[in-house]
Formats: sequence, structure tokens, C-alpha cells
Amino acid sequence: MTAKLLIRSITMNTKTLRQKILDLAIHGKLVAQDPDDEPASELLKRIKAEKEQQIKEGKIKKSKKTKTTSVPFEIPSSWEWTTLGEISNYGCCENIPVAEIGENDWVLELEDIEKDTARIAQIRLKQDRDIKGVRHKFTNGDVLYSKLRTYLNKVLVAPHNGYCTTEIVPLHSYCNVSTYYLSHVLRSGYFLDYTQQCGYGVKMPRLSTNDACNGCIPLPPLTEQQRIVAEIERWFALIDQIEQSKAALQATIAQAKKKILDLAIHGKLVAQDPDDEPASELLKRIKAEKEEHIKEGKIKKSKKTKTTSDTPKSENPPFEIPSSWEWTTLGEIGVWQAGGTPNRMNMAYYGGTIPWLKTGDLNDGLITDIPEFITEEAVANSSAKLNPAGSVLIAMYGATIGKLGILSYPATTNQACCACIEYGVVEQLFLFYFLLSQRTAFIEKGGGGAQPNISKEIIVHTSFPLPPLAEQKRIVKKIEELFGVLDTIQQALGE
Repeated sequence: MTAKLLIRSITMNTKTLRQKILDLAIHGKLVAQDPDDEPASELLKRIKAEKEQQIKEGKIKKSKKTKTTSVPFEIPSSWEWTTLGEISNYGCCENIPVAEIGENDWVLELEDIEKDTARIAQIRLKQDRDIKGVRHKFTNGDVLYSKLRTYLNKVLVAPHNGYCTTEIVPLHSYCNVSTYYLSHVLRSGYFLDYTQQCGYGVKMPRLSTNDACNGCIPLPPLTEQQRIVAEIERWFALIDQIEQSKAALQATIAQAKKKILDLAIHGKLVAQDPDDEPASELLKRIKAEKEEHIKEGKIKKSKKTKTTSDTPKSENPPFEIPSSWEWTTLGEIGVWQAGGTPNRMNMAYYGGTIPWLKTGDLNDGLITDIPEFITEEAVANSSAKLNPAGSVLIAMYGATIGKLGILSYPATTNQACCACIEYGVVEQLFLFYFLLSQRTAFIEKGGGGAQPNISKEIIVHTSFPLPPLAEQKRIVKKIEELFGVLDTIQQALGE
């Protein structure tokens, strides 16, 4: 094991890095072998003798003979291939009725364990749970192995006594075989592959007791097991630090993006150019265009929108903006329209050629893939409206409030999505980034009910700082440049 592995971890996914370390460990390549170590063959002899003695004393029952059917991979000469059933009591669980468990005893359920890391997410006592049936009893130092959906890799060594769901199998080893080493083998990619091959069940696959006991285990000498465990823990501690640093850097990147957007909408991201046509001229053109559309019958005359401030904008604008900018509202700079869902019972409405977007299809970027389609008949007989390419979309309902997208081709949407067809005086991406900067505010306006929503009315009355068109383009260019750098850093973190 060299420092190169840690250097590579900057760009390697830490989950992959942990598996690489476990892979080296179980192949005998993480620590050096010591010729003075008692070979694992002697350890297996003692395990056999101990089990025979316990069978004679009636402490355990004679189990089915397990054996290695083939050698999965090469191991050092001082190691031995064995099976989980030969070196542990896997499957010999003590079932305790819930009624006999003390109120202050620890009861472990599968959801309490993080996948892959096997960290205990929460410790809850029996008094904190509404449970029935039976639980497996375990003691401090036992390996706790989840036989359900083994791919979640929920394997750990119990930090103290407790009781667990019957989907978790507690086991201890014979002759002081390291349970920590054993847990690392069970969490390795090699053993995961084995459980995937022999697990049964489709939706909730499980590993049978027989298959678990027949699982091949590479067994090092006892002293080497201890060295391996110490080395794994050393590397895992370093990885934990990397993950903490990555999480901190991710948070810093998110804050940096938020600050960039804040500077952009305040007119502080790029310099103003006195030669730019002022935003007041844009508003005049918007007004003239709207009046022409109303005259031609293309749009209806809408209610006058106003800034969200209770007082006139000249007296109390949301914040100061450059003199070449103007305060307006989202309702003034474009036509906002929600979509609709054609009757699901009418099969003639679905499977056509017109893309129909749901809020789950929004990706905070350019929409290039909409999986569902409706027919022209559906558009004619429902509130679904066709939005042109370039329309900026925002989710209005539920958990997706504030989620955004820009159409790369014409599409309809469901009623939970609102589209802006702007008047040509606002850069699509400037509007997109403004809405992105306001996501938290929109979420707060949505309320905390079962189905929070921001409604079209809230959107159209939202105050909007309008820069000159040329400055909008410079702002978008600068945002894209800065975000590009931050995105590159994020990709290097392996996320």
C-alpha cells in the first residue's frame, strides 16, 4: 500500500477506494507477511478441536459440513481457505420475544444502519419503538450481518449488547478469529459478488443460511489478522477525513454559486457600460409589444402586476440596483402559463408526438429528454398548452418547488409546472439564473402544507431587477465561466 492510493483518492469515489483497500486486504497485499506468524492451518486445527469439545459438552449442535468448492483467488502460503460456517456460529441465533426485552435495551433495525459505511445512524431503545414478534440477541463484539439485500453492505461489529431484527444475523467466531477482520471480508466486493450470485428473491433478495455458511473466507494467521485490521482502520480514518473535506468543499462550492448569483442580480458581477441601452427602453418595447398582441387578439389584457413590496418601488425597492437597470415584475417581462394533465382514462390522449413534461423531468438545466408524449387531441381538449423552445419552466407544487428547466424544443407541461414565454428583452439564461437565485424564497412562499405550492400569481408578482440586454448577456457569460470552474472541481471530487 503506497501514498499514491491516497493521492488518487482526490478524484476516486471514496466508496470505490474503501473497496480497493478491502480487496488488497483479503488478497494478503495490504500488510507484509511475517514468517514467524503461526500459520492459519494451525488455527483451523484449534477451531476444529474447540467445536468438537463444545459439541461434546452440548453447548452447540453438530452442523452440516461445509467446504470450499474452488479457490476464488490466490492467497499467501501462510493463509488458508475456509468457510464462514467452519470458523463461526453463523445461523445459531438466540430468539427473544419482544415482550421479554427491557425497555432500556438497544433494539437495532435495518434502517438504523447506513449502507456501505455500516455506520450506526441512530441508536433507539425498545421504549422508543412500536415493535412485536421476536428479535435476535447479540453481544458486544459480535458481527452483525444483514442477510436481506446484501448489496446494501450493512455489516458491522456490535459496539455493545442489544437485540436486532431477524433480518440481521449476529455471529461470533471461534478461537479468537478477529470479528473485525471477518466483518471486513463480509463487506468486501468479493463476498458481495458471491451473495449476489446465490441470493434468492427478486424484490427483496436474501442470503440463505446454507449459502452464507458455505461462503469461502480467506483466513490469515491470527497476528496478521490484527495487523490487517489496524491497517484498514488507519486507511478508513484517512478516507473519513477526505469525505469530511469533500463535504466541506461541496458546501463551499454551493455557497460560492449562491454568492455569484446574488452578485449577478444586484448588478455587481460585471461592470456597467454607459453605452448600453438602458432597461427603461426595454420596458417601453415590452409595453408596445403587449399592446400589439392584445390588439391582434394573441393575448388577453392582463391585470396590472406590481412589485412584491407593499410600498411604491421608488420608495422601498427590494434592494439597490444600478441606475441603468429597472425594477419590474416577472409578470411584465413575459407570458406565464401553467399546463394541464389530459384525462388519463382516455387512451386517445396519450402516446402521440407532442412532448408532455412533468415536474420530475425538470433538471435545472436544458431539457433534452421528455419521456412522455400526448396527442393533438389531448391539447385541444385539455388545459395542456404548447410552449415554444426556449421557454423557462419552474415547478410550483410539492417537493419540487423551484425546480427549473429550459425547453430545447416545443413541449407541453402538467399543471404543476409554469412556463415563461418572454418578450425577447430578457436573456433566457438570465431569467433562469434569477429564478435559481430565488429558489429558497419560492420554497418559503410555498408554505408547509401537505401539498405546498407557489401558484402562478405568486410568480408573476415577484419583483424582477431588469438590466440592459447587453449587460444581461455579459452577466450570463460570467456566471457560466465561474460555474464552469466550480463544476470542474465538483467532478474532481468524484460526485
